[in-house]
Amino acid sequence: MDLILRDLRTGDRSALERILLASAAFSAEEVAVALELIDLGEEPVADGYRFVVAERGGAVAGYACYGLVPLSDGCYDLYWIAVDPGLHGRGIGRRLMAAVEERLVRQGARWLLIETAGKPEYEATRAFYARVRYQEVARIPDFYRLGDDKIVYGKRLDRRP
Repeated sequence: MDLILRDLRTGDRSALERILLASAAFSAEEVAVALELIDLGEEPVADGYRFVVAERGGAVAGYACYGLVPLSDGCYDLYWIAVDPGLHGRGIGRRLMAAVEERLVRQGARWLLIETAGKPEYEATRAFYARVRYQEVARIPDFYRLGDDKIVYGKRLDRRP
């Protein structure tokens, strides 16, 4: 089936909530924050949260949420990326990342940064970021709690071949 990448639509929330809840990686608190951003994304503002939604066979398969880092010139954060666990390994996450990067390159972005946790449950997430060529640019030990570092991955978007 073909994958369609599109903007967030009103009505995507329930499908995205199902995907977030199905992921073993996100806590209830993290899901609540992701849903808050989805709610804000349904009413876009100039410098607000941006979304790319993946749709496969007419059903929402995943999404990415990103936005401009406040007070920066050309630096963006990837806030969330999630793919239906039943569809992992099919390139959907890779396509979502590429779509975000393409949009940002067209806007003249310099960096895309990703903050994630160092806890074992996020090992697959960190491996994914490495596969899509993000490098660890910072680590704060014991940031979230003892033994759970904050890890920042980044990619320069203005130096692509």
